[in-house]
Amino acid sequence: MATNRGKGGRHRTRVHEWETLDDEALLRVRFCDLGLRLEGSLAWPALERLQSELERRGLRLRPHAWLAEEWFSPDGVPGIAIPFFVAHPRLRALERRQMGEVEGGSRHWLIRILRHEAGHALDVAYGLRRRADWRAVFGRASEPYPRDYTPRPSSRRYVLHLGHWYAQSHPTEDFAETFAVWLQPKARWRRDYAGWPALEKLEYVDRLMGEIAGRRPPNRDRSVIEPLAGNARTLAAHYRRKAALYRQYDRRYDPWLRRTFAVRAAGADGVPAARFMREIEPQLRRLLVRRARLHPYLVDHAIAMLSSRARQLDLVLRGPRRDCKRRVVRLHERVVLDVLRRNRENYAV
Repeated sequence: MATNRGKGGRHRTRVHEWETLDDEALLRVRFCDLGLRLEGSLAWPALERLQSELERRGLRLRPHAWLAEEWFSPDGVPGIAIPFFVAHPRLRALERRQMGEVEGGSRHWLIRILRHEAGHALDVAYGLRRRADWRAVFGRASEPYPRDYTPRPSSRRYVLHLGHWYAQSHPTEDFAETFAVWLQPKARWRRDYAGWPALEKLEYVDRLMGEIAGRRPPNRDRSVIEPLAGNARTLAAHYRRKAALYRQYDRRYDPWLRRTFAVRAAGADGVPAARFMREIEPQLRRLLVRRARLHPYLVDHAIAMLSSRARQLDLVLRGPRRDCKRRVVRLHERVVLDVLRRNRENYAV
């Protein structure tokens, strides 16, 4: 919940009128009327953790953050925009119902995204993309930014950090992802990427960060871009635009999902397939990674993709849980192997 500072610096809960609205009414609310604050939200301890990680590495960058519609780090400003739903559980619930998932909705996922966005902020703060050695490793930042991209899931030239092989979408994303992997405390990237061409990028980032450690960033612009306070768009308009952007969701595996689960009948109960997959995720992950020797990144991709689509299709369990578990394992094995066989996926940026 949003908070205010009380006496002695303590937080007191600030209740918003829109918290009790149903989804239909909430969607009519404008962003500028939400009255959200970062302080006291899910993002606040994650931002403090990020600052601590940067300080531990000797980096003097302290990216400022603000609430906006989406995640982004703007060109020319070494800061981080954090999406509105991170600031309140009611808005995260709405985001999940509208989009099927909440990007950065858990502490683990949130800090991973923040490390990535800090990579963008660092690039801007120190003008790294203008260096000849940076361009030799990652490519030209001036390359057109694509509306979508088609990565190669089996490629070892890029690190694996955020989902959908995001490092392959653009040179600046490649750097931000590589930096995020390097920044993780106790990261074993030399072992994890041994024999991969991506290791050369990590070693370059390690040398580069050693070079700029202790140096004050030349660019210390504290501008706030597209803040919620000045945004008169309604939540409904936001989700219409967002749904149109992601409308090209790959439905290739819908028949497989429908054979594994059942479509919920009107007014009927049933255990949601998405919830069941999340419940058995640790076992599912262990079986696929150890028994089938599949890469954890590929396994996580399949679990997230299939559970999100199962929620959209409103699928429920068919038959006993034990039988369902076996079918779910087989489903994920088939999907991961199919992704590798086709060796290409297409994602919106």
